[in-house]
Amino acid sequence: MTFTRLSVQTQSYEWGRFGLESKAGELASADPSFKADPSKPYAELWMGTHPNAPSLVFGTPEKTPLKAVLTESNLSSAVATRYNNDLPFLFKVLSINKALSIQAHPDKALAERLFKQFPNVYKDANHKPEMAIALTDFEALIGFRALEDVALQLSRFPEFAAVISASAKAAFNSSPSKDSLKLVFKSLMEQDAGVIATQIRALIGRLSATTHVAGSLEELLIRLNSQFPDDVGIFCALLLNFVTLKEGEAIFLAANEPHAYLSGDCVECMAASDNVVRSGLTPKFKDVGTLVEMLTYNNGSAESQILKGDRYNNGQTSLLYDPPIEEFSIIRTKLSPSQSESFKGVNGPSVLIVTHGSGNATVVGSAGSQTHDAGLGFVFFIGADVEISLHAGDSGITAYRAFCVC
Repeated sequence: MTFTRLSVQTQSYEWGRFGLESKAGELASADPSFKADPSKPYAELWMGTHPNAPSLVFGTPEKTPLKAVLTESNLSSAVATRYNNDLPFLFKVLSINKALSIQAHPDKALAERLFKQFPNVYKDANHKPEMAIALTDFEALIGFRALEDVALQLSRFPEFAAVISASAKAAFNSSPSKDSLKLVFKSLMEQDAGVIATQIRALIGRLSATTHVAGSLEELLIRLNSQFPDDVGIFCALLLNFVTLKEGEAIFLAANEPHAYLSGDCVECMAASDNVVRSGLTPKFKDVGTLVEMLTYNNGSAESQILKGDRYNNGQTSLLYDPPIEEFSIIRTKLSPSQSESFKGVNGPSVLIVTHGSGNATVVGSAGSQTHDAGLGFVFFIGADVEISLHAGDSGITAYRAFCVC
């Protein structure tokens, strides 16, 4: 099988947007068998072979899993050999109403050790690099702030300074560095929960006396406390970069780097893994010791974290987001009404989703060309080396395509 539409599944987590207000729910509605429930949160739409929500070949009465039709031919021999005849990535749409946990993902060496030592917590031995590309205005925390910015937040927010030990503050103030930043973060994460709660209440009480612009740091702190009262993650927001992505802007979440998604809709691609080490904005288990030791403490400006994509193919209508990993890259194609773009075959498997508008996709093969409807929310598997053309309808079309080439 070289080209097929897929039937995909949603995941309903409590942080998701509800009903058709969720981009995941809206796109899932392309499948006639899916009926959005306005009282249900649709947090994620999964596209791939993950056993928790595997994609199926669309329209097959026997509900054939995508994984069952993957072969050396449609994966490429290199991908089939390296990834055990499977997709090396999971492609998603996320719709976020409430902040996700502040977290990091281990590199391969650490993942292997954690899986061996704590298999009940860490479910596999793989790393989990991720990339998110905004579909709407999208808020996130990513990476540590520049050292001078951390110093500024310690000065601006006395409640924050009060939960950091005197020795950590002295070390950071006298010699700002990765090492002293680690001391500050460690001190915060190991602080007594009662002290954290007291200072957060003081902070929120002070900030709430004034009106703050939506999307400001002060408004974010108040909002996070409304979602996770007295949680240490509220202070983490003063150590991490707070970014708001516009449609088409992206962030890459490398191993051992802290991050959290806060609100909005995005497409996300990740290596096939479930490994997460959490630090805040969550009632779930926080592995503080592992987290403190695993982070790189790389730091820099918020602007340095945002990726715009590079011109791809004809250079006019497609962008390539190409992270420094081998499991996946992403192409965004945005066509105006009646516009078209053709793509040579990629030497590896692809999954494509239409996120805006509609049109059709023409597949070029040895037996001739076949044209398929490509409506809003349609998802397709594209085999290795398959040439396709996208054609926009009257409202234009935007599509995202995740692929792997070894």
